[in-house]
Amino acid sequence: MKQSSRTKATKPILRFAPSPNGFLHLGHAYSAFVTDKLAKKLGGTWLLRIEDIDQNRSKPEFIQAILQDLKWLDLNWTKPVLLQSTRFEYYEIAADRLKKMKLLYPCFCTRKQIQENAGIKKNADSDKDPDGAPLYPGTCKNLSPDKIEQRLNAKVPAQYRLHMDKAMGLTGPLSFKQLQSENSMAITTINCQPERWGDVVIQRKDIPTSYHLSVVLDDAMQNITHVARGKDLLAATDIHRVLQSLLGLPQPIYFHHELITDPQQQKLAKSKGSASLRDLRLAGISADELRNDILFR
Repeated sequence: MKQSSRTKATKPILRFAPSPNGFLHLGHAYSAFVTDKLAKKLGGTWLLRIEDIDQNRSKPEFIQAILQDLKWLDLNWTKPVLLQSTRFEYYEIAADRLKKMKLLYPCFCTRKQIQENAGIKKNADSDKDPDGAPLYPGTCKNLSPDKIEQRLNAKVPAQYRLHMDKAMGLTGPLSFKQLQSENSMAITTINCQPERWGDVVIQRKDIPTSYHLSVVLDDAMQNITHVARGKDLLAATDIHRVLQSLLGLPQPIYFHHELITDPQQQKLAKSKGSASLRDLRLAGISADELRNDILFR
């Protein structure tokens, strides 16, 4: 099945793309508010995309909660809502294209093996990617075709990694356009450094995609012209530009906004049990109070 080609957008289109693996918190609300604000300032619209590729953690009740929270915040998006779980076939087609270009290779390592083989040293940032995870040491990069075939035939779980050196050789230097502010609309150019990520995972062991692959494909398919998201994803844009270049996809203009943090200056997270929007709603806080608090703090 052929991947849908992008038609030129007649007006700016943004998107808000939460994952349904928990209830939304203040950080999500801020990102949604910024997306809505930018769409209005640009004279465009925004879409709601549910990034539910992680089928083990995504729950239908969380999808319903997302819809309820956004309605409570008085936010309106252009229908319909896209579920990434309906698009696995397209992600696999794109990954197969990268495999035919000899840019993906199977990796059979477990997380524990990667950490052990990476030789992580205390406070050795050079051994880590921008997210702080161990850089993949390339254990499976040079496996012989016979060994690869043997392991695949034995059903050893494999993820597929991007051969970053080869990929960068094809793309050459890359950059992306970034809004300096949600108010001024001035644009700056940021040079990419994808090599700092090493050979990133493009297809996970449990599903035929990864966040990086699915997000660039869906942004292209949905004609997204501008992406507003947190600064925690700024460095990941390097990977997205590599994939956009390799797959011939258009690049949006990005805006990476500040993060809402807790009293310890740590970003809010579902995994940390950060207060959810529904908790705040039940506590009697109004949507207007919340909007004013986080947009004008």
